[in-house]
Amino acid sequence: MLIRAGYDIAFETTQAVPMLANLSIHSSRNKDLRTAQRIMTTPDVPIYDYVDSFGNVCTRLTIPAGGITISCGFVIEDPFTPDAVNPAARATPVEALPDDVMLYLLGSRYCETDRLSDAAWALFGSYAPGWEMVQAIVAYAHERIRFDYQTARPTKTAWDAHEERQGVCRDFAHLAITLCRCMNIPARYCTGYMGDMDLPAVVGEMDFSAWFDAYLDGTWYTFDARHNYPRAGRILMARGRDATDAALTNTFGPVVLTRFDVYTDENRVPL
Repeated sequence: MLIRAGYDIAFETTQAVPMLANLSIHSSRNKDLRTAQRIMTTPDVPIYDYVDSFGNVCTRLTIPAGGITISCGFVIEDPFTPDAVNPAARATPVEALPDDVMLYLLGSRYCETDRLSDAAWALFGSYAPGWEMVQAIVAYAHERIRFDYQTARPTKTAWDAHEERQGVCRDFAHLAITLCRCMNIPARYCTGYMGDMDLPAVVGEMDFSAWFDAYLDGTWYTFDARHNYPRAGRILMARGRDATDAALTNTFGPVVLTRFDVYTDENRVPL
């Protein structure tokens, strides 16, 4: 399927403010682009990109006094198949994990493994280490948290979401990631476009989404604790240990978000 995706985001500020943004698709999806992907700003300001250690395309710019509009649109080819399911996948013993995967067993800014370890072992210690365990964790996070945009905040951690029992997609992901790591299963945070094209009806306003990957039998598998079933049409933008590494924007000064429009739909116009 050809998917048309993009965004139009605006910020206001009274002073010049540097910004670091993960607003491009992940470098691993570049080969799937069928049109150019160019970030445009109004007013026009200098921007440049670099690729970080997670493969994220990071954009640096400075928001001028008054504010800025950042927009981008593109068409990408996607297999549009549901997330892979492999009930036979087993957990890799810690001593056999690749060095670059070990990072995803450790606690991080939003994933406090030390605070949730006892609960994780009490809840999931009886499950076979592998797909069955991860799916049980996903189901638990899905049932534990009630989705509510009004409860979103940038400081909310996996522990907070577990105790408050409400949050948004990133909170579902953080909780599931943390519980997986507690059970010695590497897990990493992912964010990007997740449209409603695989659903029978449109659900809410379009937004960027968060999910996670778990490392089983030498492969990263995608899981989604908010929806708790395989979805199709994901377009990865950024990934890392948690939302710290994959934040869509980081601003180094006071700004106000004044517009946030995201779209994802099937491209029906011939290229």
